Amino acid sequence: MRSQPHRGRGRWWPGRAVAGASALALGAATLAVAAPAQAAEGCEVEYTVVNQWSTGFTASVTITNLGDALNSWELEWEFSGNQRIGNGWNGSFSQSGQAVTVTNANYNGTLATNGSAQIGFNGTYSGENEVPESFTLNGVVCDGGTGPGNPDPTDPPDPDPTDPPEPSEKVDNPFAGADMYVNPIWSQNAAGEPGGDAIADESTAVWMDRRGAIEGNDSPTTGSMGLRDHLEEAVAQSDGDPMVIQVVIYNLPGRDCAALASNGELDADEIDVYKNEYIDPIADIMSDPAFADLRIVATIEPDSLPNLVTNVGSRPTATENCNEMLANGNYVEGVAYALDQLGAIPNVYNYIDAGHHGWLGWDDNLGPSVELFHDAATTGGASVDDVHGFIVNTANYSALEEPYIDVNGTVNGQQIRQSRWVDWNRYVDELSFAQALRTRAVSAGFNSDIGMLIDTSRNGWGGSERPSGPSSSTDLNSFVEASRIDRRIHVGNWCNQSGAGLGERPQANPEPGIDAYVWVKPPGESDGSSEFIDNDEGKGFDRMCDPTYEGNARNNYNMSGALANAPLSGHWFPAQFQELLANAYPPV
Repeated sequence: MRSQPHRGRGRWWPGRAVAGASALALGAATLAVAAPAQAAEGCEVEYTVVNQWSTGFTASVTITNLGDALNSWELEWEFSGNQRIGNGWNGSFSQSGQAVTVTNANYNGTLATNGSAQIGFNGTYSGENEVPESFTLNGVVCDGGTGPGNPDPTDPPDPDPTDPPEPSEKVDNPFAGADMYVNPIWSQNAAGEPGGDAIADESTAVWMDRRGAIEGNDSPTTGSMGLRDHLEEAVAQSDGDPMVIQVVIYNLPGRDCAALASNGELDADEIDVYKNEYIDPIADIMSDPAFADLRIVATIEPDSLPNLVTNVGSRPTATENCNEMLANGNYVEGVAYALDQLGAIPNVYNYIDAGHHGWLGWDDNLGPSVELFHDAATTGGASVDDVHGFIVNTANYSALEEPYIDVNGTVNGQQIRQSRWVDWNRYVDELSFAQALRTRAVSAGFNSDIGMLIDTSRNGWGGSERPSGPSSSTDLNSFVEASRIDRRIHVGNWCNQSGAGLGERPQANPEPGIDAYVWVKPPGESDGSSEFIDNDEGKGFDRMCDPTYEGNARNNYNMSGALANAPLSGHWFPAQFQELLANAYPPV
């Protein structure tokens, strides 16, 4: 989807996330702390290094109380090295030497049994930044168990954690321990291409990109199969085992307000049509008891909410259509309605589309976007409980990781982040962006157990052009150009990108905070036509899909980098599929 360049300042360099425990910090000064009101019987702590650079790091910590309810808490640990707490959030702390004590803030002291609190901080270090080995909550070691007690003999035993959940219970990560649905329409297209058999059994999402797609026979992305057909096929493929099927909810009024290639069928003011003739029929089908054992993952409206941040007002990237959608509120109202109706179904998991690092990675884009996501999730009947997480890089090409670029480093005395490619963005890849966005979302009020998805269907960037190490150039821009994995002309280019390859195969729990790598955009389906094609699908011609186009404000007036001879968006594009296959990384 669309990539929106914008100038900002700074960036955290991502470090490896690691399990353990952590606490929250508000400064280096020692603060007095009150004695805990009662002792915890058991606890567990997850300590994650979200970002790391040469002298500092950002950590996120989730504390879970496994014992009786607490009305205040105090977390303690010792660093093994010279780590020092800097600024933080969601708690108060003191540090004496290597020992750290953190107490709750006035709004998160109550921890019910199995309740959690999330805190975080920025810190400094030199040498090794090792995770603390032991943590205590109100004096009790957090080892994931509970101390001796006297349970009520009439209480039923806890369920065996190895038992599968009841169909009405949502699991923490729907992808964990589950097979993933193979769309037979896409699989047949892939298998029909030379070499396509190698990936034809991968899972791809089913796009509900117009009302006709719900019943079938009216969408290039679903063929003759409607939503019910796909769900029935998923039940058959599951053979009684856990099965995930991904469905893209993509038909807002005034859809795709910053581009033309994927304009939808509904006019800007048709919010009632969206609710009554699109979301309601989808919800009715998904709630059928015949599908209760499926785990239905819904990607909610790609390209909608981020457009209301970056492409409105007086910004040079603003469009009249996006300003209209901001003014009439139908993007927010529509997303909220979808979250509410689908979130009420016990086996549906909503993931809100959250753009990608090359769109929202600057502070003045990311902060307002997270606030807007929260607004949409709390509008009308929707609540944050209807949001299982977020998805980034939907149908885009941003690299998963950039191992050879440290934007907090320098080249010949110049900061890497001031290079033309980075343009002061805080992030250069999707993994670091996704993990940081998750932390920001939790701080904004989303549940602490939300997870992230990353669309890796076309961000592999393999082949002969892939660098094998950092450049030796002492010229800043030359170094970045030769070192980066993402080989696009500009991070703002989004349509049928030349040189792209398949990325990581779909998989669960690949990194901390990431529920799964997924293929939401089916590889080989076009982003848009490279020239005008008359059609009855409501899809326009966007010059960013024209390989001769010299760009606009959203890609800093660079060439589009698009492939030639592309069909309408969603239609099968054999040349693109062959290129994705040839440039796959990991290789096929």
